Amino acid sequence: MTSRWVIFFSLTTAACCATVSGQVQLTDSKDYSGAVVWLAPIAGEPPETTPQIASMAHQHKTFVPHVVAIRTGSKVRFPNLDPFFHSAFSNYDGEIFDIGLHPPGSSREVTFRRSGVVRLFCNIHPTMSAVIVVLNTPWFAVSNLQGSFRIPGIAPGTYRVQVFHERARPDVLANLEREVTVRTDDLPLPLLLISEEGYVEPPHKNKFGKSYPPIIVDQYPGGRR
Repeated sequence: MTSRWVIFFSLTTAACCATVSGQVQLTDSKDYSGAVVWLAPIAGEPPETTPQIASMAHQHKTFVPHVVAIRTGSKVRFPNLDPFFHSAFSNYDGEIFDIGLHPPGSSREVTFRRSGVVRLFCNIHPTMSAVIVVLNTPWFAVSNLQGSFRIPGIAPGTYRVQVFHERARPDVLANLEREVTVRTDDLPLPLLLISEEGYVEPPHKNKFGKSYPPIIVDQYPGGRR
């Protein structure tokens, strides 16, 4: 069931846009980072914005940051900061891509034109995973370690608030959806509580749909080590 938050504000301020802020908490973790919160207008289309370039580095066999949110049409740059090769790919429902063998010190870019959740992995290192959330709205934020988020520059209107967290079940995320009316003053949202009960990270295959080898040997320029 969808509930509705309606906050009435004084119209004496001359500001044209508001900031929506709040906090996310997870029931079985003290790390509240990585939740993506966004606002979609109930009526009409969101305004056009200039495509941006985000960065998700390969560093210490990890994607950094682990979660990135972007507007449709934007790019994500993948610099390889490790001294060995990587091979990032995604074959999930979002933008499907494969940047191929990625040598140290180089950088690759992918443009994301489809909205959706992109789960990506490395074809060489099975422990590497990350999430790119591609949104058809300019109003979004990713929560920090404490769970805080701020979404500035929101014009007055009625919006649907939606949330994504990679460890949350779809029904939990659906129950967090709300409609809010934004006036000209800043709008604090009620606490967004995400239950992770029963979550188990599913195993994944490499980009060829096969299992990873039991022993991973990093490939360095000029040979293996």
